[in-house]
Amino acid sequence: MKHIFLDTNVLIDFLADRKPFSIEAARLFDYSFKKKVTIYVSSVSYNNIYYILRQSCKHAETIKILSELQEWTEIIDVSKYVIREALKSEFKDFEDAIQYNCAKSLSKIDCIVTRDTKDFKASSLPTFTPKEALIMVESTSH
Repeated sequence: MKHIFLDTNVLIDFLADRKPFSIEAARLFDYSFKKKVTIYVSSVSYNNIYYILRQSCKHAETIKILSELQEWTEIIDVSKYVIREALKSEFKDFEDAIQYNCAKSLSKIDCIVTRDTKDFKASSLPTFTPKEALIMVESTSH
């Protein structure tokens, strides 16, 4: 089983059904439901997702979506260590630095999945687009 960390943009694509990006994100979640991958997310993603979804959904509906997300994924806490490492990192975007250091904090994470791979050039973890991640998962799950 693969252990993949999803960047916030992929999570929002899936939860907000942002076509065409949501199609590949949904396939990753489908593999998770079939126990072929475990999806990890940063706890900081929740406030970002709430902010974006709340622009088109009522509070109660947004909370329901976030509740479902926490049932489908493993949440990695943003710790003091994660913040400290993010502050020292080479990342141009601080939020990406937090995401990256959350993923790095668990040794079982195989890769980071994001639509913005260029923002993760400083990553020592493999970084894939959702399409590339699907190819990886499909090549190892047969």
